[in-house]
Amino acid sequence: MRLLRQIRLLSWRIRNHKRMKTVLLDCSEQQLEIAAKMIRDGFVVGIPTETVYGLGADASNDEAVRAIFRAKGRPADNPLIVHLSDFSHASEYTHDIPELAYRLAERFCPGPLTIVLPKNNRIPYVTSGGLDTVGIRVPSHPVMHRLIEMSGCPIAAPSANSSGYPSPTCAEHVLKDMNGKIPAVINGGQSELGVESTVIAVENGDSVRILRPGCITKEMLCDVCSNVVIDRAILHELEAGQKAASPGMKYKHYSPRADVVMIESTIEDFTEYVRTHAGGNTYSLIFDGDEDGFPFIHMTYGADSSSQARLLFKRLRELDDLGAEKVYVRAPSTEGVGLAVYNRLIRAAGFEVIRI
Repeated sequence: MRLLRQIRLLSWRIRNHKRMKTVLLDCSEQQLEIAAKMIRDGFVVGIPTETVYGLGADASNDEAVRAIFRAKGRPADNPLIVHLSDFSHASEYTHDIPELAYRLAERFCPGPLTIVLPKNNRIPYVTSGGLDTVGIRVPSHPVMHRLIEMSGCPIAAPSANSSGYPSPTCAEHVLKDMNGKIPAVINGGQSELGVESTVIAVENGDSVRILRPGCITKEMLCDVCSNVVIDRAILHELEAGQKAASPGMKYKHYSPRADVVMIESTIEDFTEYVRTHAGGNTYSLIFDGDEDGFPFIHMTYGADSSSQARLLFKRLRELDDLGAEKVYVRAPSTEGVGLAVYNRLIRAAGFEVIRI
């Protein structure tokens, strides 16, 4: 009861624009019920998922969704993803669901896949970023899944970071960005995957377009449908006036305060480039195994694409904590999950890539 009173006080302070300290909740049923009640009451809660931590609020509540945008400082035309406890509930918030979407959901849900569908009027335009479509996802993280069930709401949940900054993969990251902006964060441990979900749109019956890459890869999708297209915006900036059909397409994202430069090269050429260009408080981000004999200040972020996905945002935040002014990053592969890592890095670098 003491914690519930504290949460109510925090909620009052948010409504009245007062400063407060965000409370850290555990994953017990009692504290999840407190979080669920807050979501039902129109508040925003930091929540764990298998991808990254999110800022969760009732996706059908205009004011609750606006509170997400305020907390993040997120542009209003950047759409949010709606999380459900089961894909069978998608018909309550969308219409004209293609048969392929059901086949994909049967294969990959619950999990890190978001399917863009035509929305109905139960999802307000503030949630969809002004679009007539909305991304639907069924998360596999047990805490997030249980929270959706307990709240009885579709939960909109973009990453729980200040807009444009690296996504959070633990509760401590959320507290660092959101302390005083939201009433509570649920501590669900370290995120398993480390990058946001794969976002897709179904086209022409049996074809899929990847709008944002994630841990559900092109190769995995090809097992279910006849054709998979990689959207141009994954590796390039949107053209002037083009609308973002998915989160992560339009703006500079995932970027630390440091200036990030991505370099496509062998470790030998990477080393030589850093040797001739490094100056000031410069760090390098290289693969596990590259560090033997690498003569400059550095961190590693994994030996393969899956470990790079898990570690990337953590390392970018650590580099900011160290006061890095410039970070040279050895570019990952664009195969499999590597495409998701490359996509995050090219946006963190503002599309500045050096190819040697």
